[in-house]
Amino acid sequence: MSPEVILAAGYAVFLLGAAVGLDRLARHAHKRADRYRTAGFRYHPQHDAWVCPREEWLWPAEFDPDRRLLRYRAKPSVCNACPAKANCTTSPHGREIVRAVDPWPHSEAGRFHRGVALMLIGLAALILVVEVTRHHTLIALAVLAVPVALTGALGWRFLDHLRHTPAGFPDPTPSTGLRLTAWPERR
Repeated sequence: MSPEVILAAGYAVFLLGAAVGLDRLARHAHKRADRYRTAGFRYHPQHDAWVCPREEWLWPAEFDPDRRLLRYRAKPSVCNACPAKANCTTSPHGREIVRAVDPWPHSEAGRFHRGVALMLIGLAALILVVEVTRHHTLIALAVLAVPVALTGALGWRFLDHLRHTPAGFPDPTPSTGLRLTAWPERR
């Protein structure tokens, strides 16, 4: 067996590990940023509202359908009279918290990182395909079988998640004149 097969299989497994690591790090950074923005506030899903450290409520104020974000705001009169306002917000309109409607990886950053991870998986697949076409011995194919299976499974999982995330394009509505129709038949 050629050392090239072992090196290619090892490099493909390394690329798969890098793809998984990148995805996990990006997910961790996303969750950490969310925790930082809402530090001290508690979310109450049964009311779909946030409560500040001073026990004041922030209610849904606006939904951004393009970015799929919900904005929660406290009453300006409450925030402006609060003694902790200087540590909380500088806005005269009250404290605002923005929450994504869709979970990871539905955000733009999540889709970007998932795409980069898929590129690494694609590179691993390309390397393995080249090695399978170059080395036809039974032992070489056996060594390459595990990385090929890992690449296929991981690629399918990441691609399936990416395909089912909203792309940020507006849905067709009667007001825009867009309609969902079948493709015209070719004659």
